[in-house]
Amino acid sequence: GSTFTVASWNADDAEALIKQWETTSGKKATFVNLSCGGGDAAEKYNNMFQAGDDLDVYFVEADWALQFVNDDTKTAPLESLGFTDANFSEMYSYTDEIGKSTSGVRKGASWQAAAGGFAYRTDLAEKYLGVKTPEDMQKQIGDWDGFLAAAKKVSDASSKKTAFCDTLGGLWQVFAAGRTTPWVVDGSLKIDESCQKFADIAKTLWDEGGVMKCDQWATEWLPAGQTDDVMGYFVSTWGFGDTILCGAAGGKDGATYGKWNVCVGPQQYFWGGTWMVVNPKTDNAEEAQSFIKTFTVDDEQIKTYALDKPEYCNNTKVMADIISANQYKDTYVLNNLGGQNYFKVLDESVKGVNLKGLITPYDATIKTKFVKSVKESYLEGGKSWDDTVNDFKNAVSTELSDVNCD
Repeated sequence: GSTFTVASWNADDAEALIKQWETTSGKKATFVNLSCGGGDAAEKYNNMFQAGDDLDVYFVEADWALQFVNDDTKTAPLESLGFTDANFSEMYSYTDEIGKSTSGVRKGASWQAAAGGFAYRTDLAEKYLGVKTPEDMQKQIGDWDGFLAAAKKVSDASSKKTAFCDTLGGLWQVFAAGRTTPWVVDGSLKIDESCQKFADIAKTLWDEGGVMKCDQWATEWLPAGQTDDVMGYFVSTWGFGDTILCGAAGGKDGATYGKWNVCVGPQQYFWGGTWMVVNPKTDNAEEAQSFIKTFTVDDEQIKTYALDKPEYCNNTKVMADIISANQYKDTYVLNNLGGQNYFKVLDESVKGVNLKGLITPYDATIKTKFVKSVKESYLEGGKSWDDTVNDFKNAVSTELSDVNCD
């Protein structure tokens, strides 16, 4: 128990969390940086467990959290550390759902509510849409019909040079938050009418030049924000800095820095998020409890982190207080948004997220296969919807033998 070990796939959040916890607790933590993408972390954690490496608290992502949350040999119930339902009563409900096992046991807690919005170039919005404020933009693109209409206007006015939004992946992230059917029900794959609706929205944008045809994280993705090749990016709370939006602007001296605003967009949504879980074999239960409590229960510490990181944190009361007082510290992000306090926009977005009964252990794989099938079969391949569905089913059945895809 002499070493309290916290592990994550990168240092983006972990180092800031550890620094604040060490300062307030007077204790020390050892950080294990897996130095990989979030999607690759699961395998590395499994290797750590197999090797018997020292591990107390570790971070998991929404898309694959259940792999660990459902495994009692790899995650401990937070109740065993002394936490109660009352401790987490101020959390946004969707984050609590992701942190629970399929049987309803709370295993993970998140310090962030990863609500997102649609960030757009203010100069291009005024030029092509006559938009002068985020409120004006929201009126135009507050539903999918309005979003498509705006995209067509921009495409036509720019002779297809300017795509309205960044990627299919971003588009799906937003659209998926409005689904009401889980991917798997009673062991069978469920493809509801929203799947075809998304595919048709994507096809309209694809054919009209309304969406960039590169992938998220591709080399050309962010640089497009410094030219007139794209008007907007779908951005979550963790993406307003260099990870996405400030990076897309080119940083402080970038070509489009300071020329961005954000609105909710056509659908309230979240993208990503990170949950803290505890190894059942931890020999530092007191430190683990303290670490999690600091960022998910202690209102003052949560407020400090929200303002200093900055981060839209997972506490309804704290965020309401910050927004009502119009508090903000980060000038880098704020100046890129022309002084707009984006916490208010994210607050509107997160209120519409509801994942009750929608989470399955297969979500990460199925979502990836779905977007890939829509892109390769429906958009690039010109196949019918029925053939696209068949390709999707085949892709899922190949990867997930225990899911019925008939």
